[in-house]
Amino acid sequence: MRATVTKIGNSTGVILPKAVAERLKIKQGDILYLTETPSGYAVTPYDPEFAEQMEAARQGMSKYKNALHELAK
Repeated sequence: MRATVTKIGNSTGVILPKAVAERLKIKQGDILYLTETPSGYAVTPYDPEFAEQMEAARQGMSKYKNALHELAK
């Protein structure tokens, strides 16, 4: 797909084709994250750093399930 880079006020913006916005399930005002990859940049509607933190939390909760259950009493 092709996107257009344009000047928006004092900033530079990228205009995404409607099909891309629909596929990413994003709308005007949503925040996108740019992640540097070996082949360039990836654009995602979620924070990859937060996703990593949540995965670490899930693993910890799974490992200490019984202790967390007892603490919740």
